[in-house]
Amino acid sequence: MPALRLFGRKWLAASDDLVFPCVFEIVFRIVWLGLISCVTSTYWSVTAECDEQAGLAVRIYLVGTLALISINIVLLVLLVNRSAQGSITEVQKRRWVAPLLVVKILLILPETGLNVFGTMWAFCGTIECKSEDKITRTVIEAIVLFNWVVFALIIFGLAIVFDPLGSAKYKNGRDSNDNGPTESAIHRKVSKLWFRRFRWAFCCLRKDEFGHEAFTQVASLLSALFRGTDLVPSDIMAGCVLLRVRQKRETREMRRIRMLNDDGPRYSTDITRVFATSPAWMTIKNARHFLRFALAAYGWPMVCYMHCCTGPYRLVPKMTCCACFRRKPQIIIDDNCCLCHVSGVRYTSRIRSEDVLHASFKNHVFELPFCVLADHSTKSIVISIRGSLSMRDVFTDLVANAERFDAPGMPPDSSAHRGMVAGVDCLLKRLREGNMLERIFNTYPEYTLVLTGHSLGAGVSILLAAKLRSRFPDLRVYAFATPAGLLSREAARYTESYAFTIGVGDDFVMRLGVDSIENLRTSVIETIRACKLPKWRIMLNGFGYALFGVPSRDLETTWHDVTEITKKAAGQSPLLGERPIQTVATAEGGLLSSEISKRRFAKTRLYTGGRILHIVRRKKTELEKKTNTGGPTFEMRWATAEDFTELKVMPRMLLDHLPDNVFRTLTKILEEQKTHNGSMLSLQEI
Repeated sequence: MPALRLFGRKWLAASDDLVFPCVFEIVFRIVWLGLISCVTSTYWSVTAECDEQAGLAVRIYLVGTLALISINIVLLVLLVNRSAQGSITEVQKRRWVAPLLVVKILLILPETGLNVFGTMWAFCGTIECKSEDKITRTVIEAIVLFNWVVFALIIFGLAIVFDPLGSAKYKNGRDSNDNGPTESAIHRKVSKLWFRRFRWAFCCLRKDEFGHEAFTQVASLLSALFRGTDLVPSDIMAGCVLLRVRQKRETREMRRIRMLNDDGPRYSTDITRVFATSPAWMTIKNARHFLRFALAAYGWPMVCYMHCCTGPYRLVPKMTCCACFRRKPQIIIDDNCCLCHVSGVRYTSRIRSEDVLHASFKNHVFELPFCVLADHSTKSIVISIRGSLSMRDVFTDLVANAERFDAPGMPPDSSAHRGMVAGVDCLLKRLREGNMLERIFNTYPEYTLVLTGHSLGAGVSILLAAKLRSRFPDLRVYAFATPAGLLSREAARYTESYAFTIGVGDDFVMRLGVDSIENLRTSVIETIRACKLPKWRIMLNGFGYALFGVPSRDLETTWHDVTEITKKAAGQSPLLGERPIQTVATAEGGLLSSEISKRRFAKTRLYTGGRILHIVRRKKTELEKKTNTGGPTFEMRWATAEDFTELKVMPRMLLDHLPDNVFRTLTKILEEQKTHNGSMLSLQEI
């Protein structure tokens, strides 16, 4: 940071990104130099016996190759030395990287010429000067081939770091007004670039009815988020590693302050006390029961994922062999020949085939697979909506801007996640075909309506329930890992009366929204400024953190001034999560312009919905660690939507989101509760 500038344009790499590539090339070229030296010492006498012109040409090739490899090694050592200097923002210490890199790139021309000659000599037979030594000939052929491989890798690397908008005419581009990113010329240019990338990379989505709209919205989002920051991809990676260190330090400090002040969130292992004031239907037992139905919506992939080796064998008894040659049931849409998805639904939910009242596995942008199931054990009609499993679902997730959302009883001027609102519209259209719900409740008049889903399915379930609540006032929603950017604040409060949301640990999706990503962008830049380590050291530390965790010493020694980080953490706004940004006139501070902290895309903050139960792993006491004993594994508390407004970089941020992990967590809690109460009931009876 900032981006490297060569040949009059900006590239998607920085001057401190060359340490590891150059070290790799140095090792490669040293081996190369040793081989060509051996060939030269062996072959030099052979050239005297060849034709005068051919022998001279071969000697020039050998000496020239030795000279160019030696020069390249010297240049690479200098590049490693210069590129490793200073922290990420101390660009002046790496001012010689660009000139050295230009010389390195220009040396490709004579290398290419020599390699063309080497190819003609080794493979074409146009130059008659060959040794009888088979090993020598093989080494020469290998060196020539490796030369072409290196050239191909260099070209590939240049293509990877090529910035289509790196031309000088975009160098000083600025937003010309404050009317939002759509009015900016540079924004439109970047959006078109992302749009073309999506059309090329995801060509199978072009045929979707809403594919073009999704591409446009996601391109606009990506264009707005990091425009004007001069960040390169490696800066973002290093920033996330540093943010992990920073957040661990802040967590430690907050824990210490709360211990001194005896305040802060109170987690409890006593389920009875936690649920003392909650409605009777909001229980861990019910949540685990309906989580099975949420998992069932994923079909056969979930069974194979949870049972990697035996999954197919578990599905076989539930399959309908050669269903494509039979009359297909009208209630099943877009399943395969053997109705594998339906077999997965039946296996996971443990229901009979006649209890599958409707199942649609049609998946397009904004159109999610879902099942309508009859649960006789709780006398419920369950609508289970699948979470993200395909790229179409990912684009539904990424169309994340706020859109007006109207539903009976919902506060006026409510807003919701645009992609999920579109998903609700598609689901309502499907449910209204043939008055599906009316016909089902005519058959089961005493049953209640329950909606459930995980991740994307959880968000759509809460919004769909708001639409259906006027017709089914007693409906309930069991949502798991609900995304953060779902509803405006008052609308989210309204959903607490009918929706039960469960989140586990450091689940990143429960904190993931456009606003939290924009806050993350600001935090990454602040953290990079405060760090005193070079980028290569940060990357090495990142591998160590992934394997062994963050050591305590790094919490203090990573920063120029620890108090600066502490002040910024304390200066966070409780409402918007804004972090104060100071405009600095120096080169190092230039990357933090006053534009960085502006909300370019998130005009309305969206929150997660439902009444939120947050479950975390309980830290063992010193006595439990010494005696190798322990109490309950998890503890929990009722959280608020504001508790999930900051995106945290944690080791388990992805694992805690996975549906099987949520299921194991609830199972473990119930199992420990039964053991604690001295019950001898088996887990199957829970």
